[in-house]
Amino acid sequence: MNEWLIALACLTAACAVAFTIYNSYRNKKTLDHVEEMLDEAINGEFHEEHFSEDRESKIESKLADYLASSALSAENVRKDRDKIKTLIADISHQTKTPITNLLLHSELLRETDLSDDQRESLDAIENEAEKLRFLVDALVKLSRLENGILTVEAKDDEVGRLLREIDSAFRKKAESKGLNLCVSDESMRATFDYKWTLEALSNIVDNAIKYTEKGGISISIKATEMFACISVKDTGIGIAEEDIPKIFSRFGRLSSSREKEGVGIGLYLAREIISQEGGYIKVKSKSGEGSEFLIYLKR
Repeated sequence: MNEWLIALACLTAACAVAFTIYNSYRNKKTLDHVEEMLDEAINGEFHEEHFSEDRESKIESKLADYLASSALSAENVRKDRDKIKTLIADISHQTKTPITNLLLHSELLRETDLSDDQRESLDAIENEAEKLRFLVDALVKLSRLENGILTVEAKDDEVGRLLREIDSAFRKKAESKGLNLCVSDESMRATFDYKWTLEALSNIVDNAIKYTEKGGISISIKATEMFACISVKDTGIGIAEEDIPKIFSRFGRLSSSREKEGVGIGLYLAREIISQEGGYIKVKSKSGEGSEFLIYLKR
C-alpha cells in the first residue's frame, strides 16, 4: 500500500514538474511573440499578418491589435505631413512670383513722373507688398517647424559668429535711422542650430531697430552656469510689464506699435526656434525706457 502511495506521489510530482515546464514554455513563447511584435513596431516594420491566428494569449492578441492601429495611425500622420509639406511648398511658390512682380512694377512706376499723392500711394503699395512677403515667408517657416517638416538641429558652435553676421546684416539699417549699433566681439561656445538661431536673433534685432528712434542697440554675450546668454538691449519705446506676455503670441501686436511696420509673428517664431533648441527667451522692459531681450542658449 505504501509503495502504491509513493508511486502515486512520484507520478503527481512528475506531472506537476511537467505542467510547470509546459507553462514556462507557453509563457516564454508568448513573451517571445510580444517581444518580436514590439521590435518590429519600434523599427516601423510591424504587420499583423506576420502572426498566426492561434493566439496563446489574449494579451498577445490585444497587443497585436494595438500595434496594428498604431502603425496605421503613424502612416496616416506621415501622409498628412506629406500633404501639408506639399501645401506649404505650393503657397510659397505661388505667392512668390506675384509679390515679386508687384514690387518690380512699383519700382518701374517710381521712375515715372508722379504727383506727391501718387508717390504716397506707391509707397503704401510697396510697404504692404514687403509686409506680405515677410508674412508668407514667416508662416512657411513656422509651419515647417511646427509640423516637423524642418527640424532644429542644435550642435556645438561659436556664438560670436552669430553676432558678427548680425552686425554685418543690420549696421546699415541702424545707421540709416541715426542709431548706434554696438556688437560685442567676445567669444563663447554654445549648442544651437546656426541657421535657425540667426533667424530668431535677426527678428529680435530687427524689432529693436524698428522701435528705437534715438540712442542705439547693444548686443553682448555673458555666460551662466548652463547657458550662453545673448543680450539685445535698446533705448526704444519699451513695453509695459503687463504687455510682455502678449508680444510672443501669434500675430500679437501692441496698440503702441500699430503705426510701425510688422505682422506680429517674428517674436513668436523666435521663441519657437529657441525653445526647440532647449533654450528660452526673457524680456526686461518698461514703457518708455527701452527693452532688453535675453536669449539663453544651452552650453
